[in-house]
This record gives sequence, structure tokens and C-alpha cells, in this order.
Amino acid sequence: MNTEQDPNSAPKWLGLLRMCLRLAVVLLLVLAVKYGLDAFSARLAVMENDAAARAMTGMIITVLVGYALLLAIPFIPGVEFGIAILMIEGAAAAPFVYLATVTGMSLAYFAGRYVALNWLIRICGDLRLHRVKALLEDMRDRAPKDRLADLDDRLPRWLAPLLVRYRYGMLAVLINIPGTIVIGGGGGIMLVAGFSRLFHPGLTFLTVLLATLPVPLAVWLLGTDILQ
Repeated sequence: MNTEQDPNSAPKWLGLLRMCLRLAVVLLLVLAVKYGLDAFSARLAVMENDAAARAMTGMIITVLVGYALLLAIPFIPGVEFGIAILMIEGAAAAPFVYLATVTGMSLAYFAGRYVALNWLIRICGDLRLHRVKALLEDMRDRAPKDRLADLDDRLPRWLAPLLVRYRYGMLAVLINIPGTIVIGGGGGIMLVAGFSRLFHPGLTFLTVLLATLPVPLAVWLLGTDILQ
């Protein structure tokens, strides 16, 4: 019986310590987002006055940057803030909200796309998530086209075209339908899309450009009444 310890596996206490540190960082980020959202809501209330809004151009730019960052964070309902900005600022803000939306979605995608898989594999090892670790190792060691072919073979006939051949169209639908916050919101969806390595950067960026265009374009052309 082989009782030798795997030299690549971390001791349990070290994995637990790293997990606690990561959870502490996540908690701090959640608190920062909470206080940021509170301050953001208070500023939006001030901006309801037209004269005050015109005097706060710099604040509007800051809000749009913050909105883009919020969109990139999974499980944060950033879209609601974009709609709030459109309703307060009107059609003139539509191009800027659109630009911020594209930026936020793209940030989430590229964050997932270029995250180091070996780092994630080590985290899963610390957390004893052996199945997830094995999946990540498979992603690292197999080409995307091979994994797509495997998905095409494994999925039911009716589902395979949607998730394999027409995956960009499905991505566009997912980031637009209401209620996606339960599966991570737009930021979470784009993060997973990048993380999977199954979506080409150029085609994904084009998908985001087209999928996020309808609402800002409609507000720009027809006004905010369509949001009522």
C-alpha cells in the first residue's frame, strides 16, 4: 500500500489558511461594493434635479465608470443602474450608457479569459473540490475545438446546436433576458464565457456590441417613455 503524500498537494492547514484569506478578501470587496452602491444611490437622487445634473458632469462620468465596473462583477445588478441613469439623464446619456455597458461586459469576459488556470486549479485543490479541479485540468490540457466536439456528442440533440454551433447567439440572449442575476448576471455570464475558452475574443466582443445595443438605441431614438 502506497502511503507517500503527493508532493504537489498542500497540507490541509495551509489550504484552510489560504481559503480563509481569500474569503476575507471577498468579504471586504462585498462590503466595499455595498457602501459604493449606497453612495451611488444617494448621488442619483441628487442628480434628479436638472440644474444639479448639469453642474455635475464629472460626477456623471464617474458614475458611468462605476456602472461599467459594477457590470463586470458577478451577481451585481448593474443593469438596473444603467436604466436609472437613462431615466434620469434621458436620451442624451444613451450613447454613454451603451459604451459603459460594452466596457463592463468586455472586462468580465477578458478577466475570465486570461485568468491563470493553474492558479484556479491550486485553489480547487485547497478547497478539496476534486471534480472541479479535474474539469479545470481537462480545460487546460485539451484544445477548445476538442472540447466543443465532445460537448456536441454528449448533449441532447435539441440542445447541442444551441450550446455549441449557435453559442454566440445563446450568449446574446442570456445577457439580455430578465432575471439572469440568479445565474450571475451579465458579469457572471461573461466571466464564465471567457473562462471556458470556447468563445473567440473578437466574435464575443462583436456579440456584446450587438446584444447590448437595442435598449440604448431605442432610448436615444424614441426617448425614455419606452422604459415606463
